[in-house]
Amino acid sequence: MVTTEPVAVWIEKERFHGDVVDCLTVILRTRGCSWNRCLMCGYKRDTDPRVTTHDLISQIDRALKKGKAKILKIFTSGSFFELDKEFRDYVYGKVREFGFEKLIVESRPEFVYEVEKDLDKIDFEFEVGIGLETSNDFVREVCINKGFMFEDFKRSAKYLKSKGFRVKTYLLLKPPFLSEREAIEDALNSVRDVKDYADVVSLNPTNVPSNTCIEVLWRKGIYRPPWLWSVVEVLRNADIEIVSDPVGAGSLRGPHNCGKCDKDVVKAIREFSLTQEKSVFENLYCRCLKLWEKILELEDYSRIPLTR
Repeated sequence: MVTTEPVAVWIEKERFHGDVVDCLTVILRTRGCSWNRCLMCGYKRDTDPRVTTHDLISQIDRALKKGKAKILKIFTSGSFFELDKEFRDYVYGKVREFGFEKLIVESRPEFVYEVEKDLDKIDFEFEVGIGLETSNDFVREVCINKGFMFEDFKRSAKYLKSKGFRVKTYLLLKPPFLSEREAIEDALNSVRDVKDYADVVSLNPTNVPSNTCIEVLWRKGIYRPPWLWSVVEVLRNADIEIVSDPVGAGSLRGPHNCGKCDKDVVKAIREFSLTQEKSVFENLYCRCLKLWEKILELEDYSRIPLTR
């Protein structure tokens, strides 16, 4: 692995105060997450224990050559606030130098308080994403092994908002051991529970990364990523700004339907994420919709996926 180059860099579209603007998205190669025990997480493949602060600075410099955008979004395969303050300050300086109007980072709840040391450097819109995954403590601990409680999330979200920062809440659709119907219900309950703490929700349908616990379940036929119809169902019924960009959509390892309608459904999901217009779902139909409806009913009893 080359520690001075980011894992990936691209320019995508992002919502910004009701408009659709360019966002420079960067996946940094870092030393990784200090927790590193979540059952579905495959981000450790993008990490390297040799990475230094100077390597991270080199990665950001390379990423910034990609082009101009209004928003800078940084993924760190861990918590941004676990990274050295020297690097965080460097990022804040580059945000101002390149004229970005917004910076988006991610963190576990226990590390967000490190931002107290950075307050004098942040004079732009700042959004922190927290991977809550679900508001249900039992599901989060037993099915995901996340290592913190809903109360921890609420305290960190309140703290960030008290400093004038935005909170993005990541919710996981279909952790292992939930039926399809239970997964939808859990996601919608979580959306309602975070309304007072989140400015925006990012719904992340589970995919199956290599060398993870969830891959073992998937290979044994006792786990299936969520149906894309389930993603649509949550987005249609959420009453908060909510976005989704399904990773691996249309593949057996990612959220998928029957294969024939996947592209059209994913296109609608991504369009909705930019516009928040639920009308994009009105004309979606495929014969597999009836199968999905039957799956919602039967998998509560089978407790294993009835389709691949």
